[in-house]
Amino acid sequence: MAEILVLYYSRGGATAELARQVCRGIESVPGAAAKLRTVPPVSAESERPTKPVPESGPPYATLEDLRAADGLLLGSPTRFGNMAAPLKYFLDGTASLWLSGALAGKPAGVFTSTQTQHGGQESTLLTMMLPLLHHGMYLVGLPYTEAALQTTASGGTPYGASHVAGLQDTPRLGTEERELAQALGKRVAALAMRLSAPPG
Repeated sequence: MAEILVLYYSRGGATAELARQVCRGIESVPGAAAKLRTVPPVSAESERPTKPVPESGPPYATLEDLRAADGLLLGSPTRFGNMAAPLKYFLDGTASLWLSGALAGKPAGVFTSTQTQHGGQESTLLTMMLPLLHHGMYLVGLPYTEAALQTTASGGTPYGASHVAGLQDTPRLGTEERELAQALGKRVAALAMRLSAPPG
């Protein structure tokens, strides 16, 4: 069994919905299981301890979740073309995993949500890739052989799955956005299965 960690931060719910679709893609691969985790918000009062679990939704991620995972999918809304501070803060605390090489050789993918069509989706995806490259992970994207990438008008890039949220109160992913998020999860899970298979 390959366990794939889906780690995200979401404030309005759109990135969380993408994360759920990514999990569906992972679970479609025989022998693969998704583990959904989030990160706490950050505040200027860094002296205050974080609650061990959120009020609702998935538990907060730990370094052990990352260490134990066979693959990783990372999601964040965009903040001026960059990943959100809570996710960056969590990744900044992974130096011990980098020193031990715990993530090296594992597959990873990224996904994002923006309010507008030109809100910085691709640059946000690229910023999430940088720490993963430093960790020695294999980056997985979405090739144009994915038919939905050719037809989507609302989100989806070769760098990773994405969604244009607009001003909706409740996030609603388009058909192609759902398909591409699931495809990304499936691709990372399938690669994790191949990498963990015994030689022969």
